Parts: sequence; structure tokens; C-alpha cells
Amino acid sequence: MTEHQGGCLCGGIRYETRAMPTRVTVCHCRFCQKATGSAYMVEPIFNSDDFAVLTGAPETFDLTSTGSGKTVHVHFCAECGTKLWLSFERFADAVGVYAGTFDNPCWFPMDPANSKHIFLGAARGDTVIPPGVPTYDAHVTTRDGHPLPATVFETCHRIKKA
Repeated sequence: MTEHQGGCLCGGIRYETRAMPTRVTVCHCRFCQKATGSAYMVEPIFNSDDFAVLTGAPETFDLTSTGSGKTVHVHFCAECGTKLWLSFERFADAVGVYAGTFDNPCWFPMDPANSKHIFLGAARGDTVIPPGVPTYDAHVTTRDGHPLPATVFETCHRIKKA
């Protein structure tokens, strides 16, 4: 079993994951930019059965995704404001962790086999995308779940904006 813990800035909320992530999404959408205060969010995705809150009780902020039309639940510490994980109406059995909240945020692999970059259409100009990783201009699927084709760059790709 692979156990890794994380938590908020004040230490009031602690969580644990008990498996490897099923996938890692690097999201460049405006929601993730605002939620992280950065250019993108690194989000390892876990089966909800492999995620547990150890201490504390997070608050939840619900937001309807402009991409999917479904509710995204943002779980955060009311004391210090740290956003910790997301749960989803669209993917009821999944939890997406804000990677930077792990005690060791680099413990899981990110390679072409398990990761993807999404919403490159909203990505910051000057962002560098690694080679070999599936990328998408927006979501990976249509609203009704049909897969969209990926673009894979053979060399490092720099996002260019006018």
C-alpha cells in the first residue's frame, strides 16, 4: 500500500492517500489558475476509496464548471484558507488533490503514460509543455463523455499568445 499524507497551512486538516494516483492532470483552465494563484494546477486523481481525511473538517465551496456544466466541490480549510482537494459531480468516485498540499508534493510520477495537460487554449503564454505528453485544447471528452483526440508534441512546446 502506498500511503502519503498532506494537509493545510495551519495543520488543522490532514488527509491521506492510500494508493498511486489513477492519473495526473495538469490543468491550465482559468478556474485552476485562480484557485492556485499560478499558471496551472498539478492534480493527481485518486479513487475516492483511496482517500481519507485524518483530522479536521474542511469547508466546501461548490462551483458549476463552465466546461462540463457539472458541480465541482472545492474542499478547503476555513481557518487558513488552504484549498486541499476537489470532488466532482461528473466523476463521483474520484478525488483530485492539490499536489502542493502533500507533505512531499513530488512523490508520484508524472510521465506520458499517466498524465495529460488540459485547457492549453487558456494556458499562459510562455508555458512550456513537455514532449510526449497528451495535450488537449480544452477537456479530454465532450460533455456527453465522448473522447477527443490528443495532441502530442515531439519536442518541448512553448505556448505562444498574441
